[in-house]
Amino acid sequence: MNVTLIFLAAIAAIIIWWLAGQRLTSKPWLETGSVQLPDHAGAERPPAPAVKIGLFVFLGVVGAVFSLAVSAYFMRAASTDWWGMPVPRLLWVNTAALALSSAALQWARREALHGRVERLRPALAVAFALAVLFLAGQIQAWRELTAAGYVLADNPANSFFYMLTGLHGLHILGGLTVLGHTTLRAFATDIASDRLSLSVDLSAIYSHFMLAVWLLLFALFAGWANDFVDLCRTLLN
Repeated sequence: MNVTLIFLAAIAAIIIWWLAGQRLTSKPWLETGSVQLPDHAGAERPPAPAVKIGLFVFLGVVGAVFSLAVSAYFMRAASTDWWGMPVPRLLWVNTAALALSSAALQWARREALHGRVERLRPALAVAFALAVLFLAGQIQAWRELTAAGYVLADNPANSFFYMLTGLHGLHILGGLTVLGHTTLRAFATDIASDRLSLSVDLSAIYSHFMLAVWLLLFALFAGWANDFVDLCRTLLN
């Protein structure tokens, strides 16, 4: 439960920090264009697109959904009918694939910022391929578990595992749709336009967030989160 509260607090802090940086009190609906962020040196930064603000709000909602699911996981795990299930070794490979995909998108983000399309294309292609590999690995992990007898309706631990990993996989699939469109646009142009750079930036932010969510879920399934909760309870008591 403490992990859930900490996660919710972190998400709320990020959203509040971001929205505060957009100067919401300046009534942007009365202004034309995007909100201008003042720099420390007195100069104005580039306009902050509204779509980026929308992405952060969406990620806040997604974070809240996963936090509630994790909270339900902890509460249900205290029941007597809860039997733990093994963590497939393949999840380690999947985690590495997702982490490398996020790193490749960060690389693409930097190349798009400098307008280097020839380096942007392979970075996007690698990020897309690794994300697809992650989803394929998750499906294979499901198949291994079901073949070993850990089916969905066997016990609540199995149900939560399939539900949480499936929910996360659906969000990864949604991000892949946008990333695939962005990759195709990068291969269809010779110049990194502002719109393409924004798409790469948004894809990188989304990928980093989904990586953080998966690391939390992986720690949950591996039992590390339970140890952390026990430690927090000991310190609080």
